[in-house]
Amino acid sequence: MKSLFLAASVAVFLPVMGSFAHAGPIESACNRSDRAASNPQLCACIQQVADQTLRGADQRRAASFFKDPDKAHKVWMSKSSGDDAFWDRYKAFSAQAQVYCGG
Repeated sequence: MKSLFLAASVAVFLPVMGSFAHAGPIESACNRSDRAASNPQLCACIQQVADQTLRGADQRRAASFFKDPDKAHKVWMSKSSGDDAFWDRYKAFSAQAQVYCGG
């Protein structure tokens, strides 16, 4: 009986624990940033928006902006069509994150 209870408890809590253990690239970068406004709830919210609006490669690229904001400026100023397309997706993500997560 005890083993059945233990198995049921693990089955209930494992998905919850797994969601905390695996943060996306933007959430991880946000949590590591030294910005005063960052906090775990805000970073998780921003990651949720990223999951809905950006592909994995775009998420990793956007996450790099937390560590090196000059990189974002270089992409914004770039004349590359690929950078322009990324920047359009990044702007849409940023606008959505502001609406959804506040701030």
